[in-house]
Amino acid sequence: MIKELFESNFLQYASYVIKDRAIPALEDGLKPVQRRILHSLFEMDDGKFHKVANVVGHCMKYHPHGDASIGSALVVLANKEFFIEKQGNFGNIFTGDNASAARYIECRASALAKDVFYNPKLTVTAPSYDSRSREPVFFPAKIPALLVMGAEGIAVGMSTKILPHNIIETLEAEKACLKGQPFTLFPDFPTGGLVDVSEYKDGNGRVIARAKLDTQDPKRILIRELPFGSTTESLISSVEAAAKSGRIKIQGIQDFTTEQVEIEIRLPRGVYAQDILDSLFAFTECEQAVSVNLLVIDQNLPKVMTVTEVIQRHARQLIEILTRELELEKNEREEKLRFLVLEQLFIDKRIYQCIETMKTRGSIEKAVISAFAPYMQDYAKDTGADRVKQEDVERLLRIPIRRLSLYDSAASKKEVREIRARLKEIHRHLGNITACGVDFLDRVIAAVKASEDLGRGARKTLVGTFGKITVKDAVKTKLPLKYDAETGYLGTGVPGAVAAEVSPFDRILILKRSGTYSVAPVSEKIFVGPKAWWIGVADKEALGGIVFTLLYKETDTGYPCIKRCVIEGWIINREYPLVPAGAEVLHVDTRGAFSFTVLYRGLFPSETFHAEDYPVRSLKAGGCRLVEQAAEGLAVLAVGAQGGPVKPRG
Repeated sequence: MIKELFESNFLQYASYVIKDRAIPALEDGLKPVQRRILHSLFEMDDGKFHKVANVVGHCMKYHPHGDASIGSALVVLANKEFFIEKQGNFGNIFTGDNASAARYIECRASALAKDVFYNPKLTVTAPSYDSRSREPVFFPAKIPALLVMGAEGIAVGMSTKILPHNIIETLEAEKACLKGQPFTLFPDFPTGGLVDVSEYKDGNGRVIARAKLDTQDPKRILIRELPFGSTTESLISSVEAAAKSGRIKIQGIQDFTTEQVEIEIRLPRGVYAQDILDSLFAFTECEQAVSVNLLVIDQNLPKVMTVTEVIQRHARQLIEILTRELELEKNEREEKLRFLVLEQLFIDKRIYQCIETMKTRGSIEKAVISAFAPYMQDYAKDTGADRVKQEDVERLLRIPIRRLSLYDSAASKKEVREIRARLKEIHRHLGNITACGVDFLDRVIAAVKASEDLGRGARKTLVGTFGKITVKDAVKTKLPLKYDAETGYLGTGVPGAVAAEVSPFDRILILKRSGTYSVAPVSEKIFVGPKAWWIGVADKEALGGIVFTLLYKETDTGYPCIKRCVIEGWIINREYPLVPAGAEVLHVDTRGAFSFTVLYRGLFPSETFHAEDYPVRSLKAGGCRLVEQAAEGLAVLAVGAQGGPVKPRG
């Protein structure tokens, strides 16, 4: 019973978090809290700015998770600068500074938001959490706001990471889709910088974002734009941490950011800007790899899509919404035209006089309908209606006497002509709805370019191809790693034979005398034990091609055994056994093929074996017994070696 209850509740919770909290909807690109915020702004809209605290309070009747979540979501949405106009201190996306308290800042829905989202007649609504109000299920969005704003969220068992795209480029892509032309869309970040999109994979791969660096002065570096996901504070902290650990050499760093980013890195004597660029990209937030996953809620289910698929879906959605809007307007205008013509007849022909002698409601209605009979042929020709309905009579009878006496027939006929002209225009649009969609997108693009608040829609991030700089690329210096086999000390400051050429950021694999191995970072001096079998750089790619062959004697029986394995995984400074506890390791070799002779106790003096005759097993697997006879000793021969012998260390 408890298990069933737990499973049922967990599934409900997981479904709620996925669909109603963390993952945006494909239809309008909004999470539920964002949709409720915009809905509140539309309801409160009077053309003036509203205190954010009031907006949050109004939104709480739709969002059951408290004012803090609403306020923070509103600030984030406002800082996108598309759908909310802001007034006051909403924080700084460059420095990471927080917004002022909700009682001090103001906002209102932008003209773009109203044009793109707001249409109460087409918006599907549902009861709010307490059933006292109704809220939108989703807005009839006319542009792919999902791609324009981007999104990030973590749900139960899944997550989404959608990068923002340039609004004009997104609308141009939607136009191209409507016209059946090819299009390509890449991310554009509000913080600027550079981006490598060679692995973007249409929204489901990764990008590499870089800061924009000014290196005109060889003795200093100016950071002018930030990579996506960084602030000036986090970037400066990463540079200071890299300098403290000795990964880069700087004299100092200062932040002069105001409206634009400006971070100055001063360099010490003998160090020039070009010398540390790779290290800045490798060890600081000047370069970041961002993995993306375009997961959305589509028809009440989570779905992974591509940028191209989102554009295609929204192109179809735009056509559907425009068609519904035009059909709705057509019906409303046809109804208004019909009543205006009916009203003209009622007043111009003085049909209202026929009710003066009538005593009952029924007789009044019959008299009015009968009085219209001589004009029904012209009425039907003008409006397409074939009769006067009862509700029409009721509306006519509610016309005030003052309006009858002041009726302007010329103005009414002018309005009729305007309605008929608009109906012709609507029919023309419905006959070529794709062109109507393109015209709408052109109008939005023109509005964005004319808007100072939207930065005129210019691309901020430069698209290029530069690849990610790894630690190995950044570190060009090689240090001699030395090992003293007698004392057992290893390091860059130890006297002894050179074991390997390493960089300061390499990891070292040590195969010890006891048959265990460990991996340690490069240091000046560490104790690893005397007479180690093998020492080298712990590079998984290089080690993947090396087969370690261990020859050892069992503890209890003294039987000779062989184990061949590949070392592929480890945790730093943790020791891993390769042979049973207490076994005596006789020899370690890394050659692909070699021969060795086992010396026995008893009648048979010796026997020769070939290492390549035995299989390569996993690290945790046991070795193979060579014979059921105790070994006295071992002789290793360089016979049939493949690729040349590799001399073990120690």
